Amino acid sequence: MKSKTLFEIGGYVAAAVLVAFGIATLVMGINGRNTVNSSLTQEQIVGTPDMSPKGIAAEVSAAKAAQTKLFATLRQNGVQLTPSPINTPSCSVAGKSVDNGSRARCFARFMRIHTFGATSGLTYSQMGRYVAKPGTPVKDTDGLGGTNDTNAAATDPQTKQPVSNGRRDIWVTYTALTTALNTSYMASQLSLFAVVIGIALLLAGIGFGILAFAIFRVPAMAPKAKEAAPAPGTLQTT
Repeated sequence: MKSKTLFEIGGYVAAAVLVAFGIATLVMGINGRNTVNSSLTQEQIVGTPDMSPKGIAAEVSAAKAAQTKLFATLRQNGVQLTPSPINTPSCSVAGKSVDNGSRARCFARFMRIHTFGATSGLTYSQMGRYVAKPGTPVKDTDGLGGTNDTNAAATDPQTKQPVSNGRRDIWVTYTALTTALNTSYMASQLSLFAVVIGIALLLAGIGFGILAFAIFRVPAMAPKAKEAAPAPGTLQTT
């Protein structure tokens, strides 16, 4: 078999492989995106009326004010903590069904504002594990009545164990929910990426096949140029 024929066959095979992978990737990407959207829809999550930049503005201001006051008190008592920024989300899901990755991520951002409002701007790691006893010095607490010192913690009279900090549990719930929502967003973006790659592979395979045909077939099929007739008065020799 001539090397030209081998190269031609190889070109067609490569084109077919690219097209096949492109179709498979495209189908997987579309299926993945549909799965994410379907799973989110089943949860029946709807954004609250305040989940818009304008609707959440008052709560953001209140959370920032509470955070500023709390951290000032902590610094005055020798507790050095860095406040986490409280930013107003630029998206909106107010009254909207959370049925795709983008809305899931937006919903998670508003949940963070709600959680800051409940904790005066403290994050999970900045709050004490237990409820502090009445009269515990501020330097031994998180400023909201939580402490990590078991000796300063209030004790449950029945279990004789330190009482857990309810505010900290809010962050546990928030983290679990937002992780799931942000994972949905990531999965949605990866599915979109797969769709784009699938289209690119499909076009590359088609282009590769056309190129192989043009290189190995078109020149052979082209008609031969006619032999130019001799100019008048020119002696033609054999």
